[in-house]
Amino acid sequence: MNSEHEKLSGGQDLGKQRELEVILNSTHDAMIAINIDGQITIFNAAAERLTQKRGQDVLGENVSEVIPNSRLHEVLRSGQPELNQLQTLGNIRIITNRVPVKDEHGRVIGAVAVFRDVTDIQNLIEEITNLREMQQLLEAIINSTQDAISVVDAEGQGILINPAYTKLTGLTERDIIGQPATVDIAEGESMHLQVLRTGQPVRGVPMKIGPTRREVIVNVAPITVKGQLKGSVGILHDISEMKKLSEELEKAKQLIRKLEAKYSFQDIISVSPDMQQALEQARQAAATHATVLLRGESGTGKELFAHAIHNAGDRRFNRFLRVNCAAISESLLESQLFGYEEGAFTGAKRGGQKGLFEQAGGGTIFLDEIGELSVSTQAKILRVLQEKEIVRVGGSQPIQIDVRIIAATNVNLEKAIAESRFRADLYYRLNVLPIIIPPLRCRKEDIYPIAMRLIRKLNQEYGRNVDSIAAACLEQLFRYDWPGNVRELENVIGRAMIHMRLTDKEIQCIQLPEFTGPAKPTEKTLLLPKEVEANPVDTLDAIVAAAEKKHIRNVLRLTHGNKTEAAKRLGIAVRSLYYKMEKYHLNP
Repeated sequence: MNSEHEKLSGGQDLGKQRELEVILNSTHDAMIAINIDGQITIFNAAAERLTQKRGQDVLGENVSEVIPNSRLHEVLRSGQPELNQLQTLGNIRIITNRVPVKDEHGRVIGAVAVFRDVTDIQNLIEEITNLREMQQLLEAIINSTQDAISVVDAEGQGILINPAYTKLTGLTERDIIGQPATVDIAEGESMHLQVLRTGQPVRGVPMKIGPTRREVIVNVAPITVKGQLKGSVGILHDISEMKKLSEELEKAKQLIRKLEAKYSFQDIISVSPDMQQALEQARQAAATHATVLLRGESGTGKELFAHAIHNAGDRRFNRFLRVNCAAISESLLESQLFGYEEGAFTGAKRGGQKGLFEQAGGGTIFLDEIGELSVSTQAKILRVLQEKEIVRVGGSQPIQIDVRIIAATNVNLEKAIAESRFRADLYYRLNVLPIIIPPLRCRKEDIYPIAMRLIRKLNQEYGRNVDSIAAACLEQLFRYDWPGNVRELENVIGRAMIHMRLTDKEIQCIQLPEFTGPAKPTEKTLLLPKEVEANPVDTLDAIVAAAEKKHIRNVLRLTHGNKTEAAKRLGIAVRSLYYKMEKYHLNP
């Protein structure tokens, strides 16, 4: 009986041991147990996997020899558990709990370590920490920038705006987050939705945003992650502030222009021989102090010539004053030109007033429309030219002056002399250096370069981005005779650009106003280089290219081959000049 009982008891013990082994080997956590002598008694499958050692090789071995940095022997000695300890085990990091094993009397008879691999978890924690730090950094950057930023998700729902956006539009996160991308638009199409639809960025789109209809320029770009569109980000620039600054700058420029000449010879665009001759005469005049008489029809650029002559001479650092002799009454003009003494007339300023001739001392006075002066005022101007002195209204003492006179007129002075409307002696005094400025109908090869200069100027004023004129449209400009000259050409170009859409880049015929003046082709309709005139069947592009080539050649000749100066006069970059010289085979 006893023998059978012992067999049965032994079989039960063996079964329990196998059951314990199955349990220990099926758990994900690694377990190592040691006895009171530090010998390993349990080494489960998870421990084999993490330590890269086989259990059958280490059972019965001292734990310190199997795992050099093990602290199980310390737990044996102290009898105190060590919980949630981070430890390096070979190339991995583990979290381990080490506890003593005690008998029923509380004596330490062994120790057990339960541990698991936390390398991936630790890396993930570090990545999450880095992501949080990066997120905080990006939020700080977005919130501190002066540019207004809005972000939507792939469905077009708002997910982020920054304080600059709220300041610009007056809309808060409550108004935007979770709302459609169109919620902030007062005028215009949602660029967020366009970018989400096309996947392509958009730039420089004018819109009105928010309840205050703030004028902005919008740039929007798609947000892609691993090739998938996740949303879009928009940056808004406030152009109302830009407009304000631009207006202030323009006011400052106008103030400066009242005190000095604003144009130079570089501002006068021409390729025609007649105009080049006039410019050469003007440059020669600038080197002297002689009186200049500018003659030409209204709108040909007489004032530009006057400014350029002053700016090219040694008086350019002194004042340049313009007087429109036809716009001021005779009685007022005299006091304006020569000044007056105290008590000279009712309302005269106490202490008197200097006239424009005195104020322009050391500089230049430009007498525009001098052919409209009365005969009595002409006599006083003659005295200024002869004696270099003036007498104030109400005064008797002559005042010496040092001023250069540039006069301009569109009147036929010779005819006016014959009709006794203009003094012959004044004419001869003014006619020291006469410069005749040809009308635009006699130099139609200048139409294209002048038009392009006007387009660049008006682009800034009108907020456009026009860069060309259609060939058919240019042909219409060539066929017109321009009775209003360059001034009329500027008006035509300006009206055409006003009728264009903001995105249009080329002026078309439909945008030109109807010409009311003469518009018939003549022998002088288009003055072209000889090589083009010999081929009347050439396209308009070929004609324009030939005119451009001739103009570049003339400018290079005038600047004696100086590329930088030539590019400045042409209004293009030096790189563009080299490209065109290569294109037209112009020798450097």
